[in-house]
Parts: sequence; structure tokens; C-alpha cells
Amino acid sequence: MKTYTLPHTKRTVSSVVLGLMRIVKMSDAEVQALVGSARDAGINVFDHADIYGGARHACEARFGEAIKFSASARDHVVIQSKAGIRPGFFDFSAEHILSSVDGSLKALGTDYLDLLLLHRPDTLVEPEEVASAFDKLQAAGKVRHFGVSNQTPGQIALLKTAVKQPLVANQVQLSITHAPLIAQGVAANMAGLDQSIDRDNGLLEYSRINNMMLQAWSPFQKGFFDGVFLGDRENFAELNDVLDTLAKQYGVTPTGIAVAWITRHPANIQVVLGTTNPDRVKQAAAGAGVPLTRQEWYRLFTAAGHKLP
Repeated sequence: MKTYTLPHTKRTVSSVVLGLMRIVKMSDAEVQALVGSARDAGINVFDHADIYGGARHACEARFGEAIKFSASARDHVVIQSKAGIRPGFFDFSAEHILSSVDGSLKALGTDYLDLLLLHRPDTLVEPEEVASAFDKLQAAGKVRHFGVSNQTPGQIALLKTAVKQPLVANQVQLSITHAPLIAQGVAANMAGLDQSIDRDNGLLEYSRINNMMLQAWSPFQKGFFDGVFLGDRENFAELNDVLDTLAKQYGVTPTGIAVAWITRHPANIQVVLGTTNPDRVKQAAAGAGVPLTRQEWYRLFTAAGHKLP
């Protein structure tokens, strides 16, 4: 498993993250098999959010009931969760952040979160409120590190006017076929080309300059929950041909190559899986260290429909 150092820390984290947003109806044995397959594959980061599972903290509770880490085992895993989405609106108030974390800790059965991410941007955010919540959580030992999700450089900079702790990660949507984060910069300044439109204000470069880790959610999605591109030969025949060819060449599956396309980038991007299939977890993890060449990486990029001017 390819690993990174979590920015501004000495913590080693896996390049693949297991997301637990779909486990609410799984049995203890099924959750244990899923988590066990991840640990066997070298994955040490587990991703949650207070809203996953329908009822608040439902997936976190399912995880906490099924997985009982010993004290020593807990030290070797990274548990992260997210807060800020409420039914019908977003909420970065100190009251909500503090309440959400307390609920997450209780549901997960742990004394602390390794990483707390602020979920979808709250345009009514008051940075001082966030800073107050972060200071209290850190002082109480409830959260060790902080980050954001789906936020632009400007939104991050606004938080930093009050937040003292380093913001170490930003979880964003990214796959070979849904890659404006990367594709825009490749085609910058090309008039008339949709790909050249800047939709995130240079987030990729901002993250590298400011030492923030990007985490890629929906790494196999065609677009915004439009289904997966893997095996979709009606819309992505050329891409699947290239995935199949490279999979044979490197002795992994097309799933592994799709992961490799993300982890090959020098920005050190983590891939967040949403699968509940232990075999798919193993396939994804196997691709994390595949050393795609520049030519192979760009071949996948153009096969997905992106342009090289």
C-alpha cells in the first residue's frame, strides 16, 4: 500500500481510505469482514460523517457496534468524520460542530477523532465560531486534526482568518471522468472549451502550495452520482479498453488502474472508497501503488474525454 504523511503531522496514512456511508443495514459480521479486508490490504483510514445512514450518526453507530478496537489497535488507525450538513441547510455554528462531534464519538465508541472535516461549505459561516469550536475540541482531546470538504481556496482562506489549527485535508469529488480539478489547468486559457472553465479557483495548486491533502470521493463515478464508468462501454468504450490493457500489463483489475490514476498524481491524493464489497476493496488497494508512466496517465486522461490543447 502506498502511504503518505498527513500534512502538518507525523502520522502515516494509507493512500486509500475506506468510506463507511453504506453500512447501516449490514450485520456485524459483514462490517467486520469489510473492515478486516481493508486492514489486510494496508488501509488505515476510515471515513464517516454524522449524516451517513439516514438517521443522524446511524452509520457511525453501526461501525461502533461492530468494530471494537483495542487501545493498541486504535492507535494504528485513523478515524475521521464530518459535520456541517443538517436537513435542508448547512451549519458551521460552534453549537452544531460541538454537538456533532460529541454524537460521533458516542456512536463510534471512541474517545477522539483523528480528523474532523467540515462538510459542504456553509455560506453563512462565521470563522470565529468555527475557531471557537475547534479550540474547545482540541483542548478537550476530542479531535486531533482538522480539515474541510468540498471547499475552494477562498473559503479555506476565510476560515484561516480565525482558525489557528492547520487545515490538513480537503475531501472533494474526483475520478478519471469527473476531473475538473485537474482538467481545467491542463486546458487553461482555451477560449470556447468547457474544460478550460475554472470551477474551483485553482484548488489543486492551492492544496500543493499550502500542504493540504486532497481526498477523492466517488473515484469511479462518471459524474455527480451518474453511475460508474467501469464497464460502461456505451459511454466510455475507449477508456475501458485502456483500463483493461493497463490492468493486464500491471497484473491488477481495471478498478486498480482507476485508483492508480489518482494516486499517481504528485499531489498525494487519497482515494475514498464507498464500496461494501471486500473484494472490491482489495482490488482498489492493489492499484494504489501502480507506477503509471506519464504517457499512460495522459492516455487514460484523454480516453476519458479530456482534451490536450
